[in-house]
Amino acid sequence: MDTAKSDEILARLMALHPKKIDLSLGRMHRILAKLGNPEKKLPPVVHIAGTNGKGSTVAVLRAIAEAAGHRVHVYTSPHLVRFAERIRIAGSLIAEDTLADLLQRVEDAAGDDPITFFEVTTAAALLAFSETPADLCILEVGLGGRLDATNVVDAPAAVGITPVSFDHQQFLGDTLPEIAGEKAGIIKPGAPLVIGPQKKVGLEVIETAAQKHGVKPYVFDQSWHVETKKDGSGLLYEDWKSVLDLPLPPLVGDHQIKNAAMAIALAHAQKAVAIPDAAIKAGLGWVRWPARLQELKNTPLNALLPPGADLWLDGGHNPAAADVMRTFLQGVDPVNRSVTLILGMMGTKDANGYLKGIVGLANRVIAVPIPGEAGAATPADLAAAATDLGINGVVAKDVTAALQAIADKAHPERPPFVLIAGSLYLAGQVLRDANQIPS
Repeated sequence: MDTAKSDEILARLMALHPKKIDLSLGRMHRILAKLGNPEKKLPPVVHIAGTNGKGSTVAVLRAIAEAAGHRVHVYTSPHLVRFAERIRIAGSLIAEDTLADLLQRVEDAAGDDPITFFEVTTAAALLAFSETPADLCILEVGLGGRLDATNVVDAPAAVGITPVSFDHQQFLGDTLPEIAGEKAGIIKPGAPLVIGPQKKVGLEVIETAAQKHGVKPYVFDQSWHVETKKDGSGLLYEDWKSVLDLPLPPLVGDHQIKNAAMAIALAHAQKAVAIPDAAIKAGLGWVRWPARLQELKNTPLNALLPPGADLWLDGGHNPAAADVMRTFLQGVDPVNRSVTLILGMMGTKDANGYLKGIVGLANRVIAVPIPGEAGAATPADLAAAATDLGINGVVAKDVTAALQAIADKAHPERPPFVLIAGSLYLAGQVLRDANQIPS
């Protein structure tokens, strides 16, 4: 895909409306009115907020809805390699000429009015979705919920709130109840609400918000439940509608079981389209979600490592993601494998909180910059944070140099186990270098 024209427009929009975050719905309503209110012309919408697991839940819901034969629009953020990944129209990533045209239309409509970059791109997505027929539209909240640019749909077919934890405190509040309150801002009267696993204080806030809107929520471990079979061959799911014996999704990590179950609960909660059990089983089998504990095989990056080495990629960046990482790394044999974390993070993230989760599990942390991201943490600071926690922290100029350093010091009888992690921005660059472009 030649992205020259859309890249040019996006660069111009970024210059005019920098990547600053200014949560408000007033600007969004004004631009949508100028565009003919596309948010009122969408197929039935499933709206999903939360701190962790939003993207995976969206991916599973899309997979099972498409397995049922439905045409599905999807809006997610951020992208990994190409902006077009954010907008999927009736099953396919948006075409370059369509994207360029939509961005130009939104830019023209905005004129000199103040608007943020995310608002422009969200308006373009809604415009695209309003002009192509589909059966279902899945919108992932960008940040928070109450004032997020996606929160312009009055009557969604269902609403989901995945696990809420600490992230973006500078915008959403310093306490879990405050953050949960922002996420709960997408709850609407009459829209079925599915609530994923939550800390008690967060759940109480979300349930109170639901009560104010007259909504009785479907809560994890109350209305729906999932567990892995004892022999590890699949999962057992149960809710108010079905008891299902299902295959494991091809997404690594115990947390993905709950994300998949969240998607099933949303599929059952919404009444807009029929999604039979057979489609749930089929969709679980082929769902993909890049850069979330993704194993890289037979790529140019693998070729830099010695035979027998493993290479994994994850874009998680907060303490909850570190918990997932810890569980994953606990499955690596520390006697026969040498574990190295190649780490790049944005400066706004809690590197210390993230690294605490892997103490005792990684032999070394190699900190790298994130090219093109002015707000990235410096490798020296990340390496120092690792060292302060008792992990051997060093720096490298980039991921390639880090992989070469690992290869140079690899023990012939302890193949390296390498995990590149800490940022979706870094993950996108790694996927580009690995020729693993999401499609």
